[in-house]
Amino acid sequence: MSNPTARPYLGLATGIVAVSFASIFIRLAEAPSLVIAACRLTIASLILAPPALIRARGELRALTKEDRGLALLSGLFLGLHFVTWISSLEYTSVASSVVFVSTSPIFVGLASHFLLKERVSRQMFVGIAVSVLGGIIIGYGDFGLGVRELFGDFLAIAGAVAVSVYLLVGRKLRRHLSLLSYIFLVYATAAVFLVILCLATGHSFSGYPRQTYLMLFLLAVVPQIVGHSSYNWALKYLPATFVGVGTLGEPIGSTILAYFILNEIPTLAKIGGGVLILTGIYVSSRAESVAEAKG
Repeated sequence: MSNPTARPYLGLATGIVAVSFASIFIRLAEAPSLVIAACRLTIASLILAPPALIRARGELRALTKEDRGLALLSGLFLGLHFVTWISSLEYTSVASSVVFVSTSPIFVGLASHFLLKERVSRQMFVGIAVSVLGGIIIGYGDFGLGVRELFGDFLAIAGAVAVSVYLLVGRKLRRHLSLLSYIFLVYATAAVFLVILCLATGHSFSGYPRQTYLMLFLLAVVPQIVGHSSYNWALKYLPATFVGVGTLGEPIGSTILAYFILNEIPTLAKIGGGVLILTGIYVSSRAESVAEAKG
């Protein structure tokens, strides 16, 4: 008989493993980045539609004009996050991409300081400085490989900035919306935005190998539905700080999977810089949780 106290940790571990597969599925999908992003969110939205429209119909109907505006803005930046991050995997390694895109807590902290006038603590400043140092080390190592890799790193950082805006805007919606209503609303908004963008730029959704369609389906189900749902389920039983720190296992998991599946061997610069970035994120996350507890 299973131990009930172990279930939240098992749920978190399931989420980490599931999300770690995202970059692998993207690499194995032979389609443009914009098409991959649009399909990922469209399929996820279609899967969420039946339970959302049945269980949360009243809540969705009661949305105010402000709620719809926030959902539009949040979905827009979620779509931009996936486009930039998925594009980064065409130019740089999985290790660099997933580490840089995981720096969103750093940008959330900076935005809270400059936009929301929340003071950055000394601990958070140290965490940011350590992460920047790690980024410089990875960037220096990639500079030796060429401008292409640096451009990929830049796209991954842009993805981190975009998801930070998505999270900051989403905080206001999540105060009075259930999780199911929120993710369905934002995923669907992002999906519509990306599909329109695909059609406007002449991208087709047909004519790709069967493996690509399988990867797109798995991308929506495994990292998007299973992975993120596991994170949110674990939050009900575990401290938010613990879950936040646990998600830092994603870059590690993705790097390991890339080594065995894609034969990508990380350089010493990527390993060292990645460790510093993850350490900085951990320190910053701890500082933010302490500040919230005091507040």
